Amino acid sequence: MSIYAIGDLHLSFQTNKPMDIFGEQWKDYEEKIKNNWKKEINNNDLVILLGDFSWAMKLEETILDFKFIHDLPGIKVLIKGNHDYWWTSITKMNNLMQENKFYDINFIQNNAFYYKDYAIIGTRGWTFSDSENATKMLNRELIRLENSILDIKNREEKKVICAMHYPPITLDMINKNEKSPYIELLNKYNINNCYYGHLHGKSHIDAVEGEIDGVNLKLLSSDYIDFKPEKIAD
Repeated sequence: MSIYAIGDLHLSFQTNKPMDIFGEQWKDYEEKIKNNWKKEINNNDLVILLGDFSWAMKLEETILDFKFIHDLPGIKVLIKGNHDYWWTSITKMNNLMQENKFYDINFIQNNAFYYKDYAIIGTRGWTFSDSENATKMLNRELIRLENSILDIKNREEKKVICAMHYPPITLDMINKNEKSPYIELLNKYNINNCYYGHLHGKSHIDAVEGEIDGVNLKLLSSDYIDFKPEKIAD
């Protein structure tokens, strides 16, 4: 029973959004994901999906995309990405999963998800800029991240994994010796592992990985890890 993570599946079984226009590596990416997933993962494993799961605009347009991961082994837990416009309330999403008997699919938003002796927490995050809107969004995401952390029960018995979509810090911030409020929040609660997605193609060079201010970071967007879910815990 292991924990895996992968971000940015960008599925579009009910929408017309071919991903191979973004590079040759995206050709037949659904088959790559499916084949790699089945080689590594069994029904007792957990897979964390780090946002940008579906190109659908409305929740009812996601059913074939959710069926795709439902048909794959393992328990799945999702956080929101910047392109997940279909994402509504936890109640509505859980109801859709129940109606379609996708009992293995779960969501994180202001809550924690439990697996073995682990607690999975997280939020989407946002870009770093000085604009009023970016500041507003960042503050809202910090509240959601802290709500997720505060939802952990029996904290002393749990190992905690943070899942985000946007990078919690950027290379530019590190070069300018600027602190990340996400990293500071994780430090406040002694959480030292965070996995994220969002970066694709040429943006991979902007990945921040390794230990930053006591938090271990790793980029796991699908094209960065060649569409193979990565084991992050046993």
